Amino acid sequence: MHPVMTLTFQTEATDGAARAGTLRTAHGDVQTPVFMPVGTAGTVKAMTADSVRATGASIVLGNTYHLMLRPGAERVARLGGLHKFMDWQGPILTDSGGFQVMSLSKLRKMDKDGVTFQSHIDGSSHRLTPVRSIEIQHLLDATITMALDECTPFPATHDQAAASMRLSMDWAQRSKDAFVARPGYGLFGIVQGSVYPDLRAQSAAALVKIGFEGYAIGGLAVGEGQPEMFHVLDFTVPNLPADRPRYLMGVGTPDDLIGAVMRGVDMFDCVMPTRAGRTARAYTSAGVFNMRNARFADDAAPLDADCACPLCTRHTRAYLHHLFKAEEMLGPMLLTWHNVAYYQSLMRGLRQAIVEGRLDAHAAATRAAWTSAEEPA
Repeated sequence: MHPVMTLTFQTEATDGAARAGTLRTAHGDVQTPVFMPVGTAGTVKAMTADSVRATGASIVLGNTYHLMLRPGAERVARLGGLHKFMDWQGPILTDSGGFQVMSLSKLRKMDKDGVTFQSHIDGSSHRLTPVRSIEIQHLLDATITMALDECTPFPATHDQAAASMRLSMDWAQRSKDAFVARPGYGLFGIVQGSVYPDLRAQSAAALVKIGFEGYAIGGLAVGEGQPEMFHVLDFTVPNLPADRPRYLMGVGTPDDLIGAVMRGVDMFDCVMPTRAGRTARAYTSAGVFNMRNARFADDAAPLDADCACPLCTRHTRAYLHHLFKAEEMLGPMLLTWHNVAYYQSLMRGLRQAIVEGRLDAHAAATRAAWTSAEEPA
């Protein structure tokens, strides 16, 4: 028996392994499959909260590591919590900080109880443990809290991946013990185990035994490539409870999202659409374009005729090209808005196709349309 859960998930339709569902939270409902824009430091870069809402986004992601260093979790709590602080009243998921400790901090020392690291900002020393990570996320008032885990590097030997996974499962139990259950809030565990089926199965079983409101799949999109990632999903997702949301962390391209949805994943986040928006990479229904390319200098067409965002309804490809060539900040702002809107439209289309039982055909048609661009989406 699962303990009483404080955040609920209901599947409304299935098509193959794919699901269309609703996640009900203290800060509103989320229709799945869903893409969560990344608001690392209390902002989705180059966007206002109103512009994020206008894309149709219902939930955003914040980051424990960045917010604990600046402005500080206690300060955010004093100022009314992250929802008020960043003007986002909808659900917020906060990742636990483990990945950033590994990838950003200058010096770090792991032990069985946590990690001591130096800030990438000013070199100051900090300690992050499962209990402290959960405390920080509570101070931020995260709707969905993530258990602290160790991000297993890739590639890793079976022994390395097993040791890392076992540490993460110990931290998952400690995270669960520290979490304060509240109506409409939830804690997600994170499946680790690299590319090894037996380790992924052991990790999933350990997390299910502990009992979480949702289950994330971590340690992917770290260099293993899309075929291997899909292979890991093929043998991992069936080990996760059907009545809980499944979250694939840090993924990915539009093609990644389609493939993962078809394998039963419900939730996603990735910096890709916002980062691309700042570097002139446009995600469209025709594929990916580099808007600095000279061929757009006289192009009077909208970026994407299928998109209703302000960039596509009010401006031309030529104007966007000009903004990036002139290094005007409006270029990254408009293109970020568009890219996030495209990702939201992609997810709405997948959801509708699941509901109508035509996901395979929809996925094939979406992929086939990525033909006129410089690279596939």
